[in-house]
Amino acid sequence: MTRKVILFIAQSLDGYIAKRNGSVDFLNHDNGYALDVDRQYDKLTEHIDTVIMGRTTYDQVVNELSPDAYPYVDYQSYILTSHELPDTEHIHFVNDDVTDLVTRLKAQPSKKDIWIIGGSTVVNPLMNANLIDTLQIGIVPVVLGSGIPLFNETIDPKRLTLVDAKKVNNIAYLEYRP
Repeated sequence: MTRKVILFIAQSLDGYIAKRNGSVDFLNHDNGYALDVDRQYDKLTEHIDTVIMGRTTYDQVVNELSPDAYPYVDYQSYILTSHELPDTEHIHFVNDDVTDLVTRLKAQPSKKDIWIIGGSTVVNPLMNANLIDTLQIGIVPVVLGSGIPLFNETIDPKRLTLVDAKKVNNIAYLEYRP
């Protein structure tokens, strides 16, 4: 069974995954409506065993979003970085080309999939190499006006197929496949 590569990420309505300063505080919004239980993240994590992210995203996770406990301890984490850092049992710091890393991991036997976390420096090369099997994008109903985009000018034009759309707590979850 070939492992799937899944991009699961949230962005503002105008396409930004973070503010210019890297803040993602807009993701924790109170829309004033009764909150339903959002199980989209839980559904994803049931069938993954590997996460891949860039160093900037990793630093944000361990320093801002979850400074007391690394949230991905149940998975093998691959952090793309040019800095030499010591690996742990589940965290691997690699200075590999992201397409080479994903190709290698995708070929490994596993019944679980690979989750891509992060921005355009990780996502764009994988999209350009046709290595992302599913894009699950949560659209948060906030317009930022500027920030860090999910895709940048290095992305090749792509046509995708919308395979699912859900609304949970005023967030639109859209699932696309190439």
